[in-house]
Parts: sequence; structure tokens; C-alpha cells
Amino acid sequence: MPVSSHNGVSLLDGWFPLTLQIVSVVLLVAAIGWRTRRWRFVWVPVSVVIAVIGALLVHLYFDSQGLATDPAPWQLWIWVGVTVGAVAVLVVGFRSARWWRRGVAVLAVVAAALTTTVVLNQWVGYYPTLAAAWGGITAGPLPDQVSADHLAAMRDTNRTTGAVVPITTTDDVSHFAHRTEYVYLPPAWFRGATPPTLPVVMMIAGEFNTPADWVRTGNAIPIVDKYAAAHGGVAPVLVFVDAGGSFNNDTECVNGPRGNVATHLTDEVRPAVISRFHTSSAAANWGIVGWSMGGTCSVDLTVMHPDLFSSYVDIAGDAAPVAGTKQQTIDRLFGGNAAAYASFDPATVMQKHGPYVGVSARYEEAEQSGMPRWHGQHVGGHHRPPGGWKPPSQGGAGLGGRGDGGSANQGQEAVQLCAENRAVGISCTIDNRPGRHSWQFASTSFEDSLPWLAQEIGISTV
Repeated sequence: MPVSSHNGVSLLDGWFPLTLQIVSVVLLVAAIGWRTRRWRFVWVPVSVVIAVIGALLVHLYFDSQGLATDPAPWQLWIWVGVTVGAVAVLVVGFRSARWWRRGVAVLAVVAAALTTTVVLNQWVGYYPTLAAAWGGITAGPLPDQVSADHLAAMRDTNRTTGAVVPITTTDDVSHFAHRTEYVYLPPAWFRGATPPTLPVVMMIAGEFNTPADWVRTGNAIPIVDKYAAAHGGVAPVLVFVDAGGSFNNDTECVNGPRGNVATHLTDEVRPAVISRFHTSSAAANWGIVGWSMGGTCSVDLTVMHPDLFSSYVDIAGDAAPVAGTKQQTIDRLFGGNAAAYASFDPATVMQKHGPYVGVSARYEEAEQSGMPRWHGQHVGGHHRPPGGWKPPSQGGAGLGGRGDGGSANQGQEAVQLCAENRAVGISCTIDNRPGRHSWQFASTSFEDSLPWLAQEIGISTV
């Protein structure tokens, strides 16, 4: 990919993840050692039992919180167990171990924890390289990031690329504790004494998320810069929002116990962008691009608020907010309030609203290997291939927190949503392309759908 963070040592496949696993195993074996008979027949088995219990408890926590729509790869639970086991070996064997073995045991814990983190990253696909991970962990600047204080000095210039500006939005209305959000301003925004009135696209990431994910992992800035270069510097303003508040808070962009996210996005982020960057306030000039959980958000926000948004691109989202089964979703996201769930169910919302005017939708769906490709037409369901999750080296890649292929019914759900769209006057298309439920698929889908979305929200009139 064109950005430097996507070059270098890969965290998704290649030599580094495998080498780290081998080093972890070697260090753990060295930390265990042969030692005494009591050590071999009592404390090592105890450590193994602790490892198994630890992995099971973490697994149960994932399930109880609905942190992932589909099961995590079995490799993750193996390495969680190895990490817990390494800690157990360090603790129960510390007093009897020689000084050098204690040091090896500490290194074994560190290596196992790093390996677990890498396996988790292979599943969710947030950091493709070591450089990208370092930038994210250290909160390094994003590509083309500038301070809002510098914008005035950048006016009336002819930039060849846009700029990314961190923004702090209020939580006075939603009371949703959120992180720093970001706005991309295209080259055309800087020309002249005052900025033009540009359309806006709200960018929403997946289930495990940070506001910078679309930039660091989704390759959004080079994609939109490329679009701007082909259109005389004109492109939509992009706003990268916080839909989670924390990395593992699956909100599905609803209002509920996990945060009033919908209110934050509609009543706080949107007015802040309009006010601070002089963008259009018309619904006809606002669109949403959402990936995975964010795809579900894009549907919900648009059909619930056609007075605020007119177009959306749903990249591998679900038909409705999901946090487990329907009852689990009602309990987890809405505190057991079924009526609140219905108020965020797109099918129910569209049926209750009736005919829409000037609203359009596009669904981007990932085909599994061996399936045909269609464009702009209804398609059948997608089914997960046998064998479950695969690491990138075996055909998988960065699974965005949903497992191999995401929901087994997402293709059918897109067809269902599109039919419901058309029944109430929302124009829609379904674009299927080869790929898996990955950030890499999300990036490609955004690049392919950007010209369509820009046209829908009126970029041609700027």
C-alpha cells in the first residue's frame, strides 16, 4: 500500500510472528527446566492447570461481554493459556530457581504476552507492520497531521495533499466519554481566504476500534488524497469518529449502557465539524462510510436521521446492531429494553418512517474464495468456508474482530436490507468483491466506493 506504515516488518504474516512463537516456546521450556522430581510431577502440572483455567476464564469473559460477533481463532486461546502458564511457572518456581532461570522465566512471560498480542492482531488486523504498531502504541502523529492552531497560517495555499486535524468534541449532550477524533481537510479547503463549503463523510471503524483506525490501518488518507488529485484538489471532508470510547467497547453506535454514541455522533460531532470547518450542513451533503460494526452504524444513523445524512456505504456490516443473540443484544446494548432495541433496528425504523426522498445506499460484501463476483445486483448468501479462521499466511488477514468472513449471513442480510431500502424509496446497490472480513477488504471497498459516494453527496457541485 502507498503509506509507509504498510511497509516493513509484517505483523500479519511472514517471519516475525512465527519467530516470536518459536522464541516464546524455547524460553518457556528453558524456564521450566528439569529441576527436581517434585517440580516435574507437582508444580509443572499445577502450572498447566492454571494455564487452562486462565484461558477458559478469558474465553468466558469474551463470550459474556459479546466482544466479538464470531468466535476468536483457537490459536488465541492457546497463547492466552501459554501466557498464563508462563506466569504460573515464574511464580511457583521462583524461590527454587537459580538466578539465570528466574531471568529466563521473566523473558518467557514477556515473549508469550507479545505472541498473544500478535495473534490477537492477526485476528483483528489493526497493525499490519511493526512501524504501524509503534506509531499507534506511542500515539505518534498520523500522516499529514497538523494542529488546529496552524490552520489559519495554511490558508490561501496550494497544497498537493490534504491535512489531518485532531479535534476535541464536547460530551455535554451525550455524556459519552470519548477519545480525540480527527478531520481530514482536502487541498481545496486551503485555497483562498475562506474555505469552500464542502460535503462531509463520517468514517466509522469496526468493533475493536480507535478513531485513528481508518487512517493508520484503513489507508484512508492516501485514498482520499488520490481522489482529490484526480479532481483538482476537491474531495469530501472526512471525519474519523470515536464510536467506542475504548478499544473493546462494542457500542454498535446506539444509545444505551455502553454509551450514548448515536447522540454523540449526531448532536456533538456533526455540529462541531460544520462550525469549525465551515462545511455544508445540508443532509444531502453528508454521507457515512462504516466498516464491520461501523457498517451497521452507517445504516442505522442514515435511516434514523435522513434529515442529517443522505447516503451511506455499509462495508460488511450486519442487518441490525449485534452483541450476541437478539436477547443478549437487547440486554447488553439496551439494558433489557426491547423497545429501545426496536428503535435502532433498521428494518423497523424504515417501515415506521415510510418513504424516503434523496437517500441512497451501497453495500460492500466480501466473497469467500471460489465464489463468483457480481456488481450492483442482488446476490445470494455468503457462507464461511470449512476450517474456521486462518492466519494471513494461509489466506486469512486481519479479521476486524469478527472471525473468518464475518457473519455467515451478511450477504443475505445485504440483500434483505437493499430490498427494504427500495420498498421505502432508498436507492441501493450491492457490490461483491473477492476478499475476507478484513481491514484490507475495508480499504479496497472504501477506495472503490468513494467516487460513487462523493457524487451522491454533491462533490460535483463544489
